[in-house]
Amino acid sequence: MNHALSVVFFMGENMEKVLMLGLAGALGTLCRYWLSILAHSVIGVNFPWGTWLVNITGCLVFGLVWTLGYERDLIPPHLRLVILVGFLGAFTTFSTYIFENSALVQEAQWFKMGINILGQNAAGFLALYLGYVAGKAL
Repeated sequence: MNHALSVVFFMGENMEKVLMLGLAGALGTLCRYWLSILAHSVIGVNFPWGTWLVNITGCLVFGLVWTLGYERDLIPPHLRLVILVGFLGAFTTFSTYIFENSALVQEAQWFKMGINILGQNAAGFLALYLGYVAGKAL
């Protein structure tokens, strides 16, 4: 199947799912923005409280949805996808980062968890710096 045809097939088969993910993502983005503004207006801007609050709230919601959806089967699969990938994917990826590390803990994969935490943070700082340098060079 050529690329253009596969894109049409993908969009046709999954258009409702794509639209729901997009809407949930837009809502997640707006909620992140509003919660950050609220935190900064109430607590102040001397520390990144908005990001802190968003990340911790995202972890709480991820854990709740995961348990209610996958362990208790109270949230249907399509809604789990919309909440976890669409809304929380735009709200914060930190919740996924923490969830993936908790899975490594449950599997007693301590070394992998350490590499993941240290590696992502170190690589993130390096990538930020390289982006800064590239931006200055342009």
